[in-house]
Amino acid sequence: MKEKVVLAFSGGLDTSFCVKYLVEEKGLEVHSAIANTGGFSNEELEAIETKALNLGVASHVALNIEQEYYQQYIRFMVYGNILKNGTYPLSVSSERTVQALAVVKYAKEIGAKYIAHGSTGAGNDQVRFDLIFNIIAPEIEIITPIRDLRLTREQEINYLKERGVVADWKKMEYSINKGLWGTSIGGKETLTTNLALPEEAYPSQLKNEGEETITLGFVKGELVKVNDQEYSEHAQAIRKVEEIASAYAIGRDMHIGDTIIGIKGRVGFEAAAPMLIIKGHHTLEKHVLTKWQQYWKEQLSNWYGMLLHEGQYLDPVMRNIEKFLIDSQENVTGTVFIKLMPYRFLIEGIKSEFDLMNAGFGQYGEMSSGWTGDDVKGFTKLLGNQLKIYQTVQQRNNK
Repeated sequence: MKEKVVLAFSGGLDTSFCVKYLVEEKGLEVHSAIANTGGFSNEELEAIETKALNLGVASHVALNIEQEYYQQYIRFMVYGNILKNGTYPLSVSSERTVQALAVVKYAKEIGAKYIAHGSTGAGNDQVRFDLIFNIIAPEIEIITPIRDLRLTREQEINYLKERGVVADWKKMEYSINKGLWGTSIGGKETLTTNLALPEEAYPSQLKNEGEETITLGFVKGELVKVNDQEYSEHAQAIRKVEEIASAYAIGRDMHIGDTIIGIKGRVGFEAAAPMLIIKGHHTLEKHVLTKWQQYWKEQLSNWYGMLLHEGQYLDPVMRNIEKFLIDSQENVTGTVFIKLMPYRFLIEGIKSEFDLMNAGFGQYGEMSSGWTGDDVKGFTKLLGNQLKIYQTVQQRNNK
């Protein structure tokens, strides 16, 4: 009997190499598993299964974790308006923990002695996967062929070609990871500091040249309506935004960040729905939350995003922050109006019954109805009292 290994399989170059290597070089019985966070259609999942079986796996399974991903991850990234370094909506990094948890659970169910992934030795994913596997199933040994052999993508391609594997090798020059919350793209350009990804590297292409206004309806911080169409499943609402906005090639950017292992990393991404939803949600919050609610949300959300990005999802402090974020969304209900144009979008405004700007107390720079000019004079005098004392002491001591 061959020993079992569960391989976290995506169908890309790295995991395709892993199948052949684990079967032919290690003599293992490979059981591939793709943890689908909502980025694949049924047809794509079927194609990935066919590919895995043709490569030589003993079995293949698709683990549907879309609902877990939304409820336990995406929801809080929206609540927190999380953009890593002010740019990246954690499209792939947020997926890895939930994927690792699903794969290691499956490995324990089938009694696998080993668990494998196709991460390289220079990125974040190796830490994210290893961390979860070590915590949840320390008894299962981890195998990482790409990292251990220190292979380049060209070497992987040549290895597969020598074994008669037929594929679109040109397409495999780019590493594409697609999920419900966006797509990351890595390639030769992202290894430089000055080159942009070519237009054809992006999965979505520009289709609409005009302008269009889209409305997003939020209830307690969650997207429930797109253009007056209500959605009972939040994932479907996200897909609808993606369908509309990706036709304008919106949400493309390059993320440059500090990796978990201490080096700088650069990756391209497209995330039309996440960018519209986060920016729209943030605008709504600026209308309905108080100054200090916004301030402390920003501090805690920044930490939450960093810890999630670095694979620290299981730390109990994450549950503590999530409770704060849930509570902060009590009044985040309303409609956001967004204009779409090729490659960009504009937040036009919001409507909400909880709008603190449209509350009848005054219009900024125009008029007030809740105070008088004399009230402001007295307020300003008291506000500057400590500064006045400080300046007086400084002048006295500097004579």
